[in-house]
Parts: sequence; C-alpha cells; structure tokens
Amino acid sequence: MSQRVAGFGTTVFVEINDLARQHNAVNLGQGAPDFDGPPEVLAAAVKAVNSALNQYAPGIGMATVREAIAQHAERFYGQKLNAETDVLVTTGATEGVFAAVLGLTDPGDEVIVFEPVYDTYVPNMVMAGVTPRYVPLRGENWTFDPDELARAFNAHTRAIIVNTPHNPTGKVYAPEELRVIADLCQKHDVIAITDEVYEHILYDDAVHTRLARLPGMEDRTVTISSLGKTFSVTGWKIGWAVGPAALVNSVNQAHQFITYAVASPLQAAAATALCLPTQFFDNLRASYQARRNQLLSALQNAGFKVFPPRGSYFVMVDWRGVAPARVTDDFQFAHWLIREVGVACVPASPFYQESDKHLGQHFARFAVCKKDETLAAASEKLSRLGKY
Repeated sequence: MSQRVAGFGTTVFVEINDLARQHNAVNLGQGAPDFDGPPEVLAAAVKAVNSALNQYAPGIGMATVREAIAQHAERFYGQKLNAETDVLVTTGATEGVFAAVLGLTDPGDEVIVFEPVYDTYVPNMVMAGVTPRYVPLRGENWTFDPDELARAFNAHTRAIIVNTPHNPTGKVYAPEELRVIADLCQKHDVIAITDEVYEHILYDDAVHTRLARLPGMEDRTVTISSLGKTFSVTGWKIGWAVGPAALVNSVNQAHQFITYAVASPLQAAAATALCLPTQFFDNLRASYQARRNQLLSALQNAGFKVFPPRGSYFVMVDWRGVAPARVTDDFQFAHWLIREVGVACVPASPFYQESDKHLGQHFARFAVCKKDETLAAASEKLSRLGKY
C-alpha cells in the first residue's frame, strides 16, 4: 500500500452502514435518501438508455447538459456562464473537488478548510501533496473567527474550500461571512473552491449566497455542485464545476485523466432535471422543511441538545445527557445507539483533524433525507431513550 493512502483507514460511512445492517437499525447515518427522484427525471434516463445514448460523452460533458447547468446558474443566481468554456461535467461533486485540488494546486501548497470538514477534502489534498490548513467553526451557530481565518492565509496558500450549506453542521454561510472570505482571497491572490451540493435544501428564512457572485470573486472561484442531493439520485454521481474558463480548463486537465467522461444517459437526464419548473424547487424546500422539523422534534423530545440546521441533509446534536455514563465518546455513542436503541447516526470526530478530534467527540449527525415513515420509526425508537 502506498504511503499516500496508508493512513486513510475506512470511511466512517462504511462502518456505520455495516453496523446498521447487522442490527436492523433505522439508518439516519449516510446522507442518502430512501426515496426516488422525480419520475420525469427517471424517465428521461430510461429514454436516453433506450435511445442509444450509451457510449462515451465528450470529456467536458454533453453540450445539452452544460447548457442546462449554465441556465441553472443564471436562473437562480444571475451568473452568466459560457456553456462551451465555463462548465465541466464531473462524476459527482466528490470528483469535482478532487479534480479541482489536483488541477489548481501544486505539492507544497496549502489549502484552507473549515472544521468540521467533509471527510473527502483532506484525503484529496494528501493525495495531491497539499497541506490542509484548518480553521474551526465554533459555537451553536458554527461561526469562524475572522482573525483566526486571516492568520491561516500565508505565502503558501493556494486555495480555500467553502462548503455551503455545510456538511455536517447544516450551517449556511451568511453574506457577511462570505465577504470576509472574499476579501482575504483577493488580498492574498487565492482561489476559492465552493461545494454547494445542498444549494436548494434550505430551512426557515435561509438564503444561499454563491461566493462567485461577490465583487472580485467571479474570476477566482470554481463552484461545484451536483444532481444527487437536489433530485434524490445520489447514486448517479452527476456533478459539475463552473467558473472562469481558465480555472475550469485547469480542473478538466485533471478530470480527463481521472474519469475522462461521465455516464451519458444520466447526463441526458440531468438536463431534464435542471430545467424542471420553479414549483419543483419550492416543493423540495417545503418537503425538507417538514422532514427537518419532524426530526428536530424527535431529537429534542429524546433529550438531545440540538443545533437546528439552516440547510443541508443533516442535524447535529450534542448527545451528552442522553447516553449512559459508560459512553464516553462519539463512536461509542453511535455504536450504542445502533445496538441498544436501533437508530444509526454518524459520529462527528471523523470530520476533525487528529489534534482537534476532542472538539467533535460530543457531537453526532443525523440525516433528514428519509421518508416520513422512516423518520416516524426513528422517532418511536428515540422516544425510549429515557429508559436506558
């Protein structure tokens, strides 16, 4: 085994999913819906398969899909993109981020990430020979210290990754926070890579602001998103990276030697999905609002300290005071909850660097992207927590 991967271990999602299956637990761990996407989008994929769209697509993506992605950016954010040069189709947002790191950084560079950090970003950097520089999010609203962020920038900083809405906390970065980031990027000539896969899953009065739309950021931001979360087709792995032609070309230089091209029939269906009427997006938000509220109520009634998310698939909780005294960290809690209560969640410490894992050991993440009956079953099991 190479040294670049020897320290990775097994992703926490594999461990939790396996344990949930063994104990027949209600799985609120991984962010994968247990319901299907819009029928017209699924039908579009079937039609594409039956229309002989089964060979390689252009490496940069099918023209109709790139046009749909560009139209989506203008429709929701007023961002004008040249579909020929400013849009790249990737194998999900995960590959998009990896290709961006490979295409825009060199060994010895540093990339800033906010902690807790989605678990693929840092391994991407390690494989690219890049050093992660961590800035923690703290407090009930998961805020960063602007001075601490400013100190993270230095002569080696090449990029910053901003995930909003944020996984795992559900934080939606406020415009004033993004302005702090934008000012520092411009001051230090740094590229921003944004992961916005939860852009349409927002709660209460939250508004998603695209960093690329802030003054001075259009030419230094690569925006990455995907089909999976918005349209409940996480297994399709259709994503995209958009931005100025020079940066997108750099991402494509890596992408072409990772996956080269993305599944043709699923790309065709992506064009249908992105062009769905506004009512679909309004209904999506309303349905997730109801799911989030249902899960919040269940978790609060069970005795958890809950951090209500502003967006994303997830709810973070502090589990202290709920679990028995013998449970002392987040992994023990997740295992206990699966085995004894019958509900799966994800421990939070894997989203922190080794020296900061203590910051996450009292947190756990629950997914809301489930059917009403799944959430009801979890609620019923969680209601018994006072008996343990």
